[in-house]
Amino acid sequence: MPAESSRRAKPKWLTVIGIGEDGLAGLGDEAKQRIAKAEIIFGGKRHLALVASFAKGEPRPWPVPFDAGMADVLALAGRNVCVLASGDPFFHGVGATLARKVKPREMHVIPAPSAVSLAAARLGWALQDIEIVSLHGRPLDLIRPLLQPEARILALTSDAEMPAAIARLLTELDFGASRLTVLEALGGPRENQRSTRADAFDLENINPLNVLAIEIDSDPQARILPLAVGLADHLFDHDGQITKREIRAVTLSSLAPRRGELLWDIGAGSGSIGIEWMLAHPLMRTIAIEADPGRAARIHRNAAACGVPGLVVVEGSAPKALARLDTPDAIFIGGGGSDTGVLNAAIKALRSGGRLVANAVTLEMEALLLAQHTKLGGDLIRINISRASPVGSMQAWRPAMPVTQWSWVKP
Repeated sequence: MPAESSRRAKPKWLTVIGIGEDGLAGLGDEAKQRIAKAEIIFGGKRHLALVASFAKGEPRPWPVPFDAGMADVLALAGRNVCVLASGDPFFHGVGATLARKVKPREMHVIPAPSAVSLAAARLGWALQDIEIVSLHGRPLDLIRPLLQPEARILALTSDAEMPAAIARLLTELDFGASRLTVLEALGGPRENQRSTRADAFDLENINPLNVLAIEIDSDPQARILPLAVGLADHLFDHDGQITKREIRAVTLSSLAPRRGELLWDIGAGSGSIGIEWMLAHPLMRTIAIEADPGRAARIHRNAAACGVPGLVVVEGSAPKALARLDTPDAIFIGGGGSDTGVLNAAIKALRSGGRLVANAVTLEMEALLLAQHTKLGGDLIRINISRASPVGSMQAWRPAMPVTQWSWVKP
């Protein structure tokens, strides 16, 4: 930066400081000085108590419920404000929340080691080789896609009860032989480490501040979600209304998921397309539109069972149910596409550059897709699948109904 610009630069009004369980002993001189000079200090009651001996500013505990909008902090912009956070403020912490509201040039951050870094150091695990999941205030089902043979997982928990809940889930899914290590109060004087098998979990009086390390050991019948698209049909509860495995794999390829995108799954049935869309990356989103209440409930169950509980289900019929939904990056039409107005409403709702994929097994829906292909272009394919099945004492091919698929990118 040129010297003149540097002189004009405004001082950073907000300091974010990470504190570990070692409290003051883990703070450097700069962190202590900034806390001592701050006019107002935000943090949890535990953090504020740790610095009370030398902090001169006004302590302000976080409100309950927590304000993710950070209104109280933002109202003090320009004053000397300090925020205290656990460990690394930018690892599932308040620093990331503040960064959505405050420009980096206005904020000075002094991180401490995260609980995950401390846990990996205690166990001798290489961070780049393990799976990390935050279950702090989030659904336990998020761990399901990570349950892979011989995987090592570090799970950030919410409380003293969650390690036992994870052990029960692992046992239920036939991962009972997995080794669990509870790392408690990492970095502080009460640090402790205890291990057991998931199916023999009997640890008591667990410190609420804990990280759970999991070394996966699976039985042959364990419910493992393959990493490829086209999950086996039996992994979904369905009443026959499901895009079959092979067709689903081709459909997801045509939808071409990209990081952080939103899919509308219209006529979702079992929800299999939207679920696999979300399994492609943790930031993927799906809104499943389903008119049948029983199927809508089933989609919720399937999403949880496949580790994507954040999938949103809208119960209603398209096109009416599409009103006021967030603009999609991609749309799949698997059911109800021949109903009046559905296809046109989907085309209109799609953002520029978005992808639309529609499958047809009926002549009526196929006629609509042929007409749209003639009008708008895109790609048109026919998918034919045959499966071997018994014919007397022998085997023969039994063809499934062919599927016509139209895929199109909106200009």
